[in-house]
Amino acid sequence: MEARVAKLEAGIEYIQRDITELKSELRAANTAITSIRTTDFRITFGAIIAVALGLAGLMAKGFNWI
Repeated sequence: MEARVAKLEAGIEYIQRDITELKSELRAANTAITSIRTTDFRITFGAIIAVALGLAGLMAKGFNWI
């Protein structure tokens, strides 16, 4: 009986170790996703500003304001 309990305890130790590894990997993935979101937003916002300025320039040239 004691050998069976020892085997179960060893199995639980492996499970706990695996859960700890999964938690650390999830934290790392969450950090990576957050940084990607911030970078993507900055790129998208910059592109929107560039397009708006370009269209304003084309309109000014088309209406002979420049």
